Amino acid sequence: MPEAQPDERGYFGPFGGRFVPETLMAALEELDTAWRRAADDPRFRAEYDGLLGDWVGRPTPIHRAERLGARVGGAPIWLKREDLAHTGAHKINNALGQALLARRLGKSRLVAETGAGQHGVAAATAAALLGLECRVYMGVRDAARQRPNVLRMELLGAEVRRVEGGAGALKDAISEALRDWVTNVRTTHYALGSVVGPHPYPRLVRDLQAVIGREARAQLLERQGRLPDAVVACVGGGSNAIGAFGAFLDDPVALVGVEAAGAASLSRGRPGVLHGARSFLLQDDAGQVLEAHSVSAGLDYPGVGPEHAWLAESGRARYVTVSDEEALAAFHLLARTEGILPALESAHAVAHAVALAAAPGPERIVLVILSGRGDKDLDLVVEARR
Repeated sequence: MPEAQPDERGYFGPFGGRFVPETLMAALEELDTAWRRAADDPRFRAEYDGLLGDWVGRPTPIHRAERLGARVGGAPIWLKREDLAHTGAHKINNALGQALLARRLGKSRLVAETGAGQHGVAAATAAALLGLECRVYMGVRDAARQRPNVLRMELLGAEVRRVEGGAGALKDAISEALRDWVTNVRTTHYALGSVVGPHPYPRLVRDLQAVIGREARAQLLERQGRLPDAVVACVGGGSNAIGAFGAFLDDPVALVGVEAAGAASLSRGRPGVLHGARSFLLQDDAGQVLEAHSVSAGLDYPGVGPEHAWLAESGRARYVTVSDEEALAAFHLLARTEGILPALESAHAVAHAVALAAAPGPERIVLVILSGRGDKDLDLVVEARR
């Protein structure tokens, strides 16, 4: 079974590490040291946990999807409602922690990247709370299809920089945010939004999202009386999935990550280096990174976090794909059976959970991480129906 922590160089098995310019090495070392100290500091934990409760609205509940389960033979399907957290997604858990860490480091400015817009909104929200300047990089294509979140970021006081290079998507936004950080590293903290990038980001973001799994495990034991048979979560970079999986690594529970079929780096990719870490990514025979596609902007990324790569290679977690059409069908199914509009990212997890619960064999308890709400995706959903 994989180790819970990366080694001192930031590797989960053969995946992870730091592949960055020399100008960033000192900043990454500073961040690593600062996070280790903050994580062990009762004052930091008290402030963070207090804001998670009073400001973010944690713990988020779990909900048994009775009518959804009835559609697949009555199997218990439980939803971990990260869509009910402040700003509408799990991203706020990480953004808040990193903003507090930036203040601890004496940084006055945050930069962040965003695809679906939820991490950008979370970073802008945390920056507003703590009085930090904030700039968010967003691919021009994503900015057009996620316009409501662009407006939210701007209303919160953030500057949204639209990235026109490449495919105008998440990969390109991360590249621009890294360039900004290299240029302004003395005053700026890069609040990376997923478990990707150079060490210590995969561990740092995982630690801040681990609250999802800790809560869900305790809640399901209380409500259902036992652990689930499977935990299902969508995977782009993979922060909500890693946050959930960690609490169940030592349990006899299946861990299932769901990738978008057009961005399936674990299912169709090969090992390589992207954005400062070694992991699986979509690439051609010459090693050039291929463009990813998904109806959900948050899964439209050609790589994946290195801990996911290690979980896949070790066999502790399984990764599957769901098509745009299947995700859209799951969006409508959850809306009409449970009165919940999921983010299209989350709809991928719902689609596979329904298939898993309906499969022949003993009844399975399935826990689905509903990573965010679907307000941001309504234009895309309506357009897909035409």
